Amino acid sequence: MSLSGHLKDGGHHLDVRVYFEDTDFSGIVYHANYLKFCERGRSDMLRLAGIHHTDLADDDMHFVVRRMECDFRASARIDDVVRVETCLKRASGAKLVLVQAVKLADQVLFEAEVTLAVVNIAGRPQRIPPAIMRAMSQV
Repeated sequence: MSLSGHLKDGGHHLDVRVYFEDTDFSGIVYHANYLKFCERGRSDMLRLAGIHHTDLADDDMHFVVRRMECDFRASARIDDVVRVETCLKRASGAKLVLVQAVKLADQVLFEAEVTLAVVNIAGRPQRIPPAIMRAMSQV
């Protein structure tokens, strides 16, 4: 198993251990940290697909989160190992739409639909390059 997780079932799986720093005063995962777990899942999925943030930056473009819809269902606690699952829902124009879930065993703790946009150095949307579209279609 790689530190970047693995591509599986038409998506990406990443196991993440919950550390003390991820929790709030009550001992459960602080809500904003689910967004961090999902960011790791998205970044590692792209990495395993051959899309590296540093390469994008070298080409004066990057992904930005344009929209995120979240549903908090249950809580993880310190020392839990949660799985971040990321799947591509659709890709078109300048956007990728991903569906993500954070699970503890088979229980869904958190779900999100995330719209990423590709922008140039000036922050303007630009079409997703064909190489990235091909790489994403193979995930």
